[in-house]
Amino acid sequence: MSTQRNARGRQTGAAAAKAPKTAKAAPAAPAAAASPAAPAAGDLAGAFGAAFSDMFGRLQGLALPQDQVAGLQGDYLKSVTQIWNDTLQRLQQGESKPLPDRRFAAQPWLQNPAAAYTAQMYLLNARTLMQMAESVQGDAKTKARIRFAVQQWVDATSPSNFLAFNPEALSKAMETKGESIATGMKQLLEDLGKGHVSQTDESVFEVGRNVATTAGAVVFENELFQLIEYKPLTAQVHERPMLFVPPCINKYYILDLQPENSVIRYTVEQGHRVFVVSWRNPDDSLKDKTWDDYIEEGPIRAIEVVREISGAQTINTLGFCVGGTILSTALAVLAARGEQPAESVTLLTTLLDFSDTGILDIFVDEASVRLREMTIGAQAPTGPGLLKGQELATTFSFLRPNDLVWNYVVGNYLKGETPPPFDLLYWNGDSTNLPGPMYCWYLRHMYLQNDLKKPNQLTVCGESVDLRAIQAPFFVYGSREDHIVPWKAAYASTQIVKGKTQFVLGASGHIAGVINPPAKGKRSYWTNTKLPAKADDWFAGATEHPGSWWTAWSDWLGQHGGKRVSAPKGFGNRAHKAIEPAPGRYVKAKA
Repeated sequence: MSTQRNARGRQTGAAAAKAPKTAKAAPAAPAAAASPAAPAAGDLAGAFGAAFSDMFGRLQGLALPQDQVAGLQGDYLKSVTQIWNDTLQRLQQGESKPLPDRRFAAQPWLQNPAAAYTAQMYLLNARTLMQMAESVQGDAKTKARIRFAVQQWVDATSPSNFLAFNPEALSKAMETKGESIATGMKQLLEDLGKGHVSQTDESVFEVGRNVATTAGAVVFENELFQLIEYKPLTAQVHERPMLFVPPCINKYYILDLQPENSVIRYTVEQGHRVFVVSWRNPDDSLKDKTWDDYIEEGPIRAIEVVREISGAQTINTLGFCVGGTILSTALAVLAARGEQPAESVTLLTTLLDFSDTGILDIFVDEASVRLREMTIGAQAPTGPGLLKGQELATTFSFLRPNDLVWNYVVGNYLKGETPPPFDLLYWNGDSTNLPGPMYCWYLRHMYLQNDLKKPNQLTVCGESVDLRAIQAPFFVYGSREDHIVPWKAAYASTQIVKGKTQFVLGASGHIAGVINPPAKGKRSYWTNTKLPAKADDWFAGATEHPGSWWTAWSDWLGQHGGKRVSAPKGFGNRAHKAIEPAPGRYVKAKA
């Protein structure tokens, strides 16, 4: 999603007329934060106090309920007094009380009273700012934008993010005689060259060598994707093959990271003949491609080829995230043409109803979509362009800035540490571009106007789209802590499609919830055969099961695979011969 430039909103006349009595006075935070009575680190605390004073001043211009402001002021002053007393006690008795934030949990923060005082004042100011943001009067979207902007500012101004204020980084610099700082500067320069903050040791991984290693071959390609067929791992396979459609905003190998956590390998092991779409990373030659192109020359063409190779009349299908939206659209187009090629449809963390898009909603309004259309869309005066993959990756990282940005700024640059190797984060940094016209159409008709769920509202590939026309059973999965596709939004798909549907809820987030192999014995999942209109009612009647949801899905998928037949000896057929070994060329192209 595009970055929203102005996160501050104003109250409309109607809302203002109904608003409670308000005040524009902010709590007395700045003065307290820079109190001359502070210990020797008063200058440090004062610097952060001045920074927070700026944000307090910005919030002053927004209408806040007077009673809430008074309460915040009282609570703030009590907390300042408590922090000061704790600091005096620490100085007198040498006690080290843990701070309630992992950024300040290391011993150097606790052993240095000045640093501990600065951290405590930061946490107090941050909490007060967020409480003020919560109190702002306005519509839900304006309030969400203010909360997001304040949270970004608060996270960015943590004293842990600055070498001069981080006793842990300073202590390491002393211990290493400056080598940690030299290494940090070297890594900073390297990341500037890459265009992103390294979240893992990228030198450890190579696509096709130790990620995306499941054996297979590319059996078809066009300018948008390569189709990979995987080598069977069982003597017999289900007669109906399986087609995976991953998101085009990322590379497919999130489904094939390592052998022990590969969804693709697991599916092959269950006796399915598996094909996967590997989207091409678009360059300028593809910058004018549209949503229609992605549907017609993507899953529709892939379905056709899989049926030609396997000889099956119907196939099982799976779409992940945006891939699920693309797959469902393609199946609705085919239904309008009188075709029902899907024996089953699995949707993983997919939006069909875009009423609730979580935090991403703050980035989308008419003005932001129009700006995109006029800069990289089909109607751009200078012609279509590309949405750069790094822009998308950066936006998603800043949805969780402490975990995915500042944590690595501190470790990589201030401490000179190399982040540990982690396959998922390597994939996360392997970004892909998107053609401007395709992206803008998706942004407007899905996120802004929510047209896909409305029967016959959209025309795609010349056909009127109605998701209800898909006559296949659905397995719909959501992740309980997903901040990109909220689980209740994933559940909403069950109220749109008309095929027999099963919904399963997994623990954890958008990626970790999906990539949860049974062998690990981690997390849990919930099931409920009933599908009431409200997601909360579904959850109230759901049963929790320990372990991975993969086993429940495998049992369901096995019912739609058909009888077992001898596994094929080679890849493709006479019309679609093997082009190159998996993972193919397309997945290796960098943005």
